[in-house]
Amino acid sequence: MAEYENKLVDKRVVARYIKKGVVDEKDYEQLLKKLPDLADQAVPVEAAMDLDDFDDEEEESPAAEGPEA
Repeated sequence: MAEYENKLVDKRVVARYIKKGVVDEKDYEQLLKKLPDLADQAVPVEAAMDLDDFDDEEEESPAAEGPEA
């Protein structure tokens, strides 16, 4: 099995590299099978969104209106 840089087998981009032939699909599948299951070490994450933060972004700025006539 070939050794790949982590950036080539990143879940977000690996399909592109497989399509280009940079990463072999069979090698990638073997790599995934070798990875340990770390689910038991996961930590729950709680997040909350304050919708008021988004109101400020929706206001139009003078630059967003385009050139003045």
